[in-house]
Formats: sequence, structure tokens, C-alpha cells
Amino acid sequence: MQPRSGTVLMVQGTSSGAGKSVVVSALCRIFRQDGLRVAPFKAQNISNNSFVTAAGGEMGRSQVVQAAAAGLEPTVAMNPVLLKPELGMRAQVIVNGRSVGSRGAGSSLPAECDLWGAVVEALARLRAEYEVVVIEGAGSPAEVNLRARDIVNMEVALHAAAPVLLVGDIDRGGVFASLLGTLELLPPEERALVKGLVINQFRGDRAFLDPLPDMIAERTGVPVVGVIPFMPELQLPEEDAVALDRARPVDGGQETLLTVAFLYLPHISNFDDMDPLRRVPGVDVRIARRPADLEGAHVVVVPGTKSTISDLRWMKSH
Repeated sequence: MQPRSGTVLMVQGTSSGAGKSVVVSALCRIFRQDGLRVAPFKAQNISNNSFVTAAGGEMGRSQVVQAAAAGLEPTVAMNPVLLKPELGMRAQVIVNGRSVGSRGAGSSLPAECDLWGAVVEALARLRAEYEVVVIEGAGSPAEVNLRARDIVNMEVALHAAAPVLLVGDIDRGGVFASLLGTLELLPPEERALVKGLVINQFRGDRAFLDPLPDMIAERTGVPVVGVIPFMPELQLPEEDAVALDRARPVDGGQETLLTVAFLYLPHISNFDDMDPLRRVPGVDVRIARRPADLEGAHVVVVPGTKSTISDLRWMKSH
């Protein structure tokens, strides 16, 4: 007898950093609280912030947070493909937790490294074991230049026949245009999978947002099913180093007792190791991009990197 295939729901975004990971984490916790066996899934991650499972496999950090929200021990099936950027437009390729080598932008892996096959197999495994699988996309599904080799957005949604929630970040501005533009660029069969829109990072009184949700629903034919408030206190781990460019200091309301500066290396990895220090009252964690940023620091941290020699040269030159 074949196992029953679990229900799937997918969260995609209009851009990187729109809030997909947070929404998936929230849904995993909500479904768990409702008594459902739920697991997260992301077909492919591109990040140098990785996690090593109890079984020794390597996977993206976001799925680890999502697994915790679901009350689960993280497994590589939740993130079967991980790309870790290296020097010279290359990336180390991790499949099912193990490295299978590196490839450049124009090169390919050996034929036996079937990335899509690994994605399909991992998703089937989770669907057989859990009642609900919440899938996260990456970047935007409407990046037409990447469509031919995209194995993480609409290719997964079509394969799983998954209803899609599309998340846009209003804090960046232009959320109406980003939601509408994304839908307009999707082929009809992909657009039909988008069942609801989510406006993320809204500041202020919800009433002041009107009539935007109705305008979006009228123009796109897809309802706005949720408005998520701006919540800087979440402080969840970030996977993309671009997050450091918009990092906000945690205001503990206390006098600074210790200043920690960590170097923003060009190929920085696992920079979220500094996040616990950000939450300690009296500790100021500073991102250092130039020598002046080190002035007054009590501690200087040199973080991990995927390109040690190159970043050492950068550090000496600066």
C-alpha cells in the first residue's frame, strides 16, 4: 500500500529578503500548534551560513529554524541541495548533506549528480512522513533569465501541484508594483497556482493600508490573505550576507559595556554566529568594513570564510 502523500503549501517571494523564511517558520509553528505533523522544505539554498545535522550532513540554516518551529530535528531532506559560493563565481555543491564538488557559472556537474532527482526524492520522503510540508522558494519566481535552471520555485510548485502564497515586503516600498509585476511575468499555468498574496513588514495602523489590499486583489484577481506587521525583535538567523547591509542594532536600553567588531569579509560565512551577542544587554556588535570601524572596539572577530587566502589578502590590503 502506498503511503498517503502529505498536503503541500508553498511560500514564494517577490525578491530575496521579502520574508519567505519567516512566513514558513510561522506556518510550521501554527500547523504544529494545531496538532498536525508538519515539516519545512527548500529544494535549493544558496548560502555560506550552513548547519551540520546530528547525522553529519550539511544544510541551510533557515530550514533548521523552521524545523525547530515544527518541533523537529533537522534533516538534509528538508534542504537537499545547498550551494556555497566560492571565489571566482564558483560554488561548492552539497547534495543530501554531502559535497559533490564545485562548479562555475558556465560549467555543469557530472551526469550522476542529478540535482532535480535529489529534490523530487527528498520532497516525496517528507510528504510520505508528514501531514503537511511547507515549501520555501528562493529569490523571485519571475527572474526570467534564471527560469531554465530554476529548481526551487515554480518548478517545485508545478511538480507538487502546490498552492502558492506570494510575499512582498512593503518596508522596502513598491509592494503593489512588485506583487503585480511578479504575477504579470509568470506563465498562465504558474500564475494559476498563486492563491494568495501576503504583505510583509507593515508599520503602523492596519487601517492606513486601505484601499491597497482591495486594489491589488481587483487588479490581479488574487486576494491579499494577510498583512504581517514589522517585527524587528524576531532576530531570526539570516542566510544572505546582504542582510548585514540592513542590519539594525538591538537596543537593549543600557549603557554599552563591551564593543565587539567583526570584519565584513568579501566571502564571509556563518556570520549569524554573532547574533547571540547582539541580544546581550550592554554589548554593541559592530560590522567593520574599514579600519575606522575598529576604533574603540574591545574585541575584534575574524569570521569564517569560504575563500581564506583571498579574504586574507583583502584584509591585509585594507
